[in-house]
Amino acid sequence: MSSFTLYLIGFIVLTGGLSYGAYELGVQPVWIATGAVVLVGIGIITAVSKTRQRDDSPANDA
Repeated sequence: MSSFTLYLIGFIVLTGGLSYGAYELGVQPVWIATGAVVLVGIGIITAVSKTRQRDDSPANDA
């Protein structure tokens, strides 16, 4: 399993836990869904930036 996948699974579990906690506190479902979508988006952006392989710059053979 790649680092990206593990990072994303962890972020989704975190989002699920926070969503469940918000549900138990009585937050309206529309706000829970909005927060979950935002958190998953942040998770994807963070996972890509943390696990992205840097491109090697071509060496000048001159």
